[in-house]
Amino acid sequence: MTRVTTPFTARTTAAEVLPGVDLTGKRFLVTGGGSGLGAATAAALAGAGAAVVATTRKQLDLSDLGSVRRFTEAWRGPLHGIVANAGIMALPELTRAANGWEMQLATNFLGHFALITGLHEHLARDARIVLVSSGAQMGSPVHFDDPHFEHRPYDPWAAYSQSKTADVLLAVAIGNRWANDGITANAMAPGRIHTALQRHLDAGTMRSMGAMDDDGELLHPENFKTVEQGAATEVLLAASPLLDGVTGRYFDEDNQEGIVGQNVAAWSLDPDAADRLWELAAQALNGALAGPSLPDRSSPVRQ
Repeated sequence: MTRVTTPFTARTTAAEVLPGVDLTGKRFLVTGGGSGLGAATAAALAGAGAAVVATTRKQLDLSDLGSVRRFTEAWRGPLHGIVANAGIMALPELTRAANGWEMQLATNFLGHFALITGLHEHLARDARIVLVSSGAQMGSPVHFDDPHFEHRPYDPWAAYSQSKTADVLLAVAIGNRWANDGITANAMAPGRIHTALQRHLDAGTMRSMGAMDDDGELLHPENFKTVEQGAATEVLLAASPLLDGVTGRYFDEDNQEGIVGQNVAAWSLDPDAADRLWELAAQALNGALAGPSLPDRSSPVRQ
């Protein structure tokens, strides 16, 4: 597999990723689009002429499969891209969604799985899906024997890392399953940025990251990005012609494909784990629907 490179750097902003690109007539969905990275991504896509639906939790609660189902059933018209941007991080205590899943895995992964598969019939042949992951995927595989911390001690960062690995695996699974539909999917890490994602972190943790001083004021270390810089990779994967036909890959914060062992874990790109996770998620949706199995509209193919 040839490594994908671009002319962009870690300091490129979202608005600088689409020079000369005309997205008129295309429609994108951005979850968590009310603030932070989602808002910057939505603004950049709209600035290139796209129609953008940017959701907030009031419109779409990803931790609630009923909310996701109502959203997908109400959707009308074609869709050219989904940016799965919304997420939660490092909940201090073990919290479960209504279906019993650990809340970070339920929100960051399962809710987006339900959204994307629920909107499959509306996706255009050249549609792109962007899964916002994190460098935290290096911290944990998906623990299929105990994904919801029923038998092992809960750890906020282990739970977050597992959910971000799951997001990369979803990109791998879509890349394999929907390639014949012309739909591509890639995952990415935006880098370190001050957003509402850190709302569950205590002052000690923020100080250990170099992100807060002793007086509680936010700091901006050199390895942190602005929101617009962090959103650049989301926009790149969603709409840049440089990514035409590229699928099932992980991009690090400098907008290039991650190197296994350096900035992406082998378990995050494991096609067998991706298939296993897909089946686990499909079973969860089937249980929530209390109906027949979800149809798989295309056969798996290997890249």
